[in-house]
Amino acid sequence: MKLIYGLSILLLLAGCGRDQPKNTVDERRAPQAVAQPVPTRAEADHRPVIGAFGDSLSAGFGVDPGYSYPDYLQKEIDRRGYQYRVVNAGISGDTTTDGLERIQTVMALKPVIVILEFGGNDGLRGVPVESSRANLEQMVLVLQKAGVQIVLAGMTLPPNYGPEYIRAFQAIYEDLAKKYKLPLIPFLLEGVGGHAGLMQRDGIHPNAEGSRIVVGNVMRVLEPLLLKK
Repeated sequence: MKLIYGLSILLLLAGCGRDQPKNTVDERRAPQAVAQPVPTRAEADHRPVIGAFGDSLSAGFGVDPGYSYPDYLQKEIDRRGYQYRVVNAGISGDTTTDGLERIQTVMALKPVIVILEFGGNDGLRGVPVESSRANLEQMVLVLQKAGVQIVLAGMTLPPNYGPEYIRAFQAIYEDLAKKYKLPLIPFLLEGVGGHAGLMQRDGIHPNAEGSRIVVGNVMRVLEPLLLKK
């Protein structure tokens, strides 16, 4: 996994800290099905659910509706002939603590697969690694107990956080993936972070084209788990 993001912009990552003022990168959105009209009872969508569960990187902060990575993921899954419904369960500004607190809202979707993407905001705030690891591990345990397949999205931090903290932070994802036999996306923003043409003006979040590339990182790990009907 490439650790050097280039500029220290990286993980302002989910960079939507909850304690920032209004009209900054902390605008939050409720989880919702991506790129899907609300079905009537007669046309309810019964496809198995893939939950994109995370913070602003999943929520699609800063891009127009229809241009988040979960939106593009739905299109790519459809294009390849798989029958799944992607539900965006990302909320900007969420930490691992927030994710754990709302795990039941994701469970209520009855997902068959969850792409678990948390930790960036923890790292930016200097949350002790043990706390972030414990929260992520609890989410993993809840999902696995329900029989949900988890794809874990790895993160890293800017160089100014220091090599010791960065190594410990990255190890959260590597260790949990190994312990629980989880498919791991080594770094969700691989090939996107640090590339000005693929990032928004804040230098933090992918733009629409960057989100499209993120889908490639996701599909490399996700596709072996998908079944064609």
